[in-house]
Amino acid sequence: MTCGMKGCKSAAKKTTTTAKKKSAAPASTEFVLTAPDAQEVFLVGDFNDWNGEGYKMRRFKGGVFKKKVNLKAGQYEYRFVVDGDWWTDPANPNRQANAFGSENSVITVAA
Repeated sequence: MTCGMKGCKSAAKKTTTTAKKKSAAPASTEFVLTAPDAQEVFLVGDFNDWNGEGYKMRRFKGGVFKKKVNLKAGQYEYRFVVDGDWWTDPANPNRQANAFGSENSVITVAA
């Protein structure tokens, strides 16, 4: 499978929750990938030292995979590991070249 396959799409969405106390608690950011033929998907990035352990994405109807992560404000690079293959987020045009000759997706979480 490659990211360019028809029907493959994803998006990273920022959601916020209202806290009773004023704190610098990180906002929940939801990563979404549609990969109908995938068996398992992991989210990896600089926010988890590029280690998918504990970041397995949950599969929903139609082959949609989702994972919510609490991220502090800032810029992050990430990729998806789909059945062992590293994918750049096909729905996110924001990218950064990496040391392996490919690209990482980039997301900015606002304060």
